[in-house]
Amino acid sequence: MHIKCNAPRRNNSLRSNKFRPVIVSQTFDSAFRQRSFFVRFAHFKELILLIKLFLLLRNKFINLLQKIFCLGYIINTMTNVTRKEKSLKIKAPIVEALKNAYETPSYQFHIPGHTKGNGSLPEFKKLIGKKALSIDTTDEFDGLGTLHPATGPIKEAQELAAEAFGAKKTFFLLNGSTAGNLAIAMGLTKKGQKIVTNRNCHRSILTGMIISGAEPLWLVPNRFEEWGIWGNVTPESVEEILKNNSDASMVWITNPTYEGVVSDIKSISKVCRKYNVPLIVDEAHACLWNFNEHLPTSALKLGADAVVHSLHKTGGSMSQSSMLHIAENSMLDVDAVEKALKLLHTTSPSLILLASLDAARANLVSPKGRKQLERAVQNAKYLRREIDKLEHIHSLKSDFGYKTDITKVFIKDDRLSGKRLESILEIDFNIEVESASDAGLLILSNIGNTRNDMQYLVKCLQKIDQTNYSDICYLENKKYMPMLTPIIKMTLREAFYSHKETVPKKDAIGRISAEVIAECPPGISVLLPGELITEEHIPYLVDYEFLEVIK
Repeated sequence: MHIKCNAPRRNNSLRSNKFRPVIVSQTFDSAFRQRSFFVRFAHFKELILLIKLFLLLRNKFINLLQKIFCLGYIINTMTNVTRKEKSLKIKAPIVEALKNAYETPSYQFHIPGHTKGNGSLPEFKKLIGKKALSIDTTDEFDGLGTLHPATGPIKEAQELAAEAFGAKKTFFLLNGSTAGNLAIAMGLTKKGQKIVTNRNCHRSILTGMIISGAEPLWLVPNRFEEWGIWGNVTPESVEEILKNNSDASMVWITNPTYEGVVSDIKSISKVCRKYNVPLIVDEAHACLWNFNEHLPTSALKLGADAVVHSLHKTGGSMSQSSMLHIAENSMLDVDAVEKALKLLHTTSPSLILLASLDAARANLVSPKGRKQLERAVQNAKYLRREIDKLEHIHSLKSDFGYKTDITKVFIKDDRLSGKRLESILEIDFNIEVESASDAGLLILSNIGNTRNDMQYLVKCLQKIDQTNYSDICYLENKKYMPMLTPIIKMTLREAFYSHKETVPKKDAIGRISAEVIAECPPGISVLLPGELITEEHIPYLVDYEFLEVIK
């Protein structure tokens, strides 16, 4: 039986029940959609923030990378500079060859006989060190090359020196700049030739003329009477003597003076070119000039034909090691000079001395060496400024017509002689200076001196300036700086090779000298062979009891 249900009511009820979930669902869906919208919006904001954060981090990351790369570049550049500096410092062929010889020792059955110090006095070996004796050798061994003719590392080192100093050719010298001066005289001058030279030249120039037979024509520089020293040579005095002596074959002057006074080499060179004679400059005390703008210009750049440099004086090499430079446009016979050097040099040259020349050149061209030289200049300026503040002590400065090398500080005390001031510094303050003469003393501001050194020196000078020291040096009646113009009676060579006799000093007055008397420093002659001995010479000869004269 089919029972009919009350469908509409049910249906209505169902419909109402149906509708209710739909409405709830719609409400929920609407709320959900609204919430989702906010959620999505919130997520979108977060996304935006994330993107911004990413971009910020990206930019920072990129900046960081750039900094890293930049730092890497700087480090790389610094490394390259450091390597370059090291390369400049160690580009010393003789030094490298000696180092190699030391690190690869061999059994030696050759000179020197001490054989790496094994045959040396133990006390001496301890004093200078085993390593120094191990590398004490001569050329021809261990791939070190030879000095004459120049080969291997020695040849390369000389070429590097020529480049550094601006020369066409450079020769390494043992026996100091004396060897260079002797070689110039032997190789380029002859008996009877007239050589224009200054009265305050080094005795080695006169020795060279004794050997060759050349004769000096004396240039008399300006005298700085107040300071008791020789001054500059003027171009006018050079031209006058060349004009009056047409047979003069060379001009050979000393520049700077021992005390640092500088002559006008550029103008003197022009005068020499005008008269077609070569210009030789004994620049022994100026080997640093090519390496600092605060120092005078080297004669090699001003027209000189040849220049000698004593690197052992101020350049940092070991004692008695020097260089002879031939200029780019020199009119000199270079082969003749080289042949003379070969005759004069030892056949067993010290590789330690040659290596010290190589090392000194390498140091001067390196950044470190340039800083050392600049420090020396600044130390000298500091010293001069402080001396200017003192009441009694003064320093020699540039004046009209001449310049000075700032690193050579010549000082004097108004109350004391140079020798007395030297003794006070040495005895009371343990300070050694370069030299002292009648009026003052010479202080060198070296590449090895520190500011502390200078500050101590200044403090000592201040104490001396404020103290009333006595001076009894005048009681000795002794003079030190030769300031006389020689009266020549015979040529240098003729007098030196004449028959001689030795007489008491008091009996030598009026006689003709047969010897060179020149105290070092500064090596300026008191007496020459062929010079008339007068009363004026006696104060310079206090330490001599006898003199050698022409018989």
